[in-house]
Amino acid sequence: MADGGGGDEPEELSDKQKAEIAKWFLANAPAGEIQYVAKDVRSILGDDKIYEMAAAEAFPLHNKAHLLALEMPDRSGDVLITTYGELDRNNYFDPRTAQVATVDHVKQVCTNVRPANDDELPSPYIEDFRSTLDAELSKYVGETYPKGECAVYCISGKDAEGPGADFEFVVVISAVKHSPQNFCNGIWQSIWNIEFKDDMQSVEIKGKIQVGAHYFEEGNVQLDAKFECKDSTIFQSPEDSAVSITNIIRHHETEYLASLEASYVNLPDTTFKDLRRKLPVTLKL
Repeated sequence: MADGGGGDEPEELSDKQKAEIAKWFLANAPAGEIQYVAKDVRSILGDDKIYEMAAAEAFPLHNKAHLLALEMPDRSGDVLITTYGELDRNNYFDPRTAQVATVDHVKQVCTNVRPANDDELPSPYIEDFRSTLDAELSKYVGETYPKGECAVYCISGKDAEGPGADFEFVVVISAVKHSPQNFCNGIWQSIWNIEFKDDMQSVEIKGKIQVGAHYFEEGNVQLDAKFECKDSTIFQSPEDSAVSITNIIRHHETEYLASLEASYVNLPDTTFKDLRRKLPVTLKL
């Protein structure tokens, strides 16, 4: 310790420490705001090398966490950036178009596409179930979410050639509302694990819904709401299974949205009132 009670000067952070801090801010940026955060982080760091080190790690994490949708160069559709379609750091499988998209995570653009290889594709039997469910879900998402995207991935049993085998899909739904000019952004995302159990002739469904919103006009208010649920149906034909599964997803998402709306209607009389300090009661005798 230095004499005089002034204390030691704080130690200068290493480049690695600076990069880790920058990575945290980038990876945790609200939906639709990472480019704004990146501009500020880069300016504060004042060192392009450190920024690029942080960005190279943070952007892929952020893009996958927010299920980012990027338009493919051939305009055949959008590819969702998810762990379920990730082949390697920059290549993502799009099951709907049977293509592999190469992405630039930092620029958040798709730079190239190629046809998927045979070993990256499910068998015709599995694809019949997958594509039929994808078509039914696409109708639901198109009707429900103004800017929604969805994808159906086979994560287990993709090589099954016919009845008698179990297999599992993951349904991903992502919808965004970006309105920075009005100081608000929001995202709805849900992930549904769909297990087809042939021996039990059942389909087990597990869902996780996450809703995020950020309002930042003269303040900083964020919403991060999560919900999990389970359901099941019987193992049917591809067409009947697709309708049944989509109806279950629609039911749970509609119920959860209604519960969110009801809770916000009651906020002034419940949560906000509890936040206020109750005034003491003074009795005069």
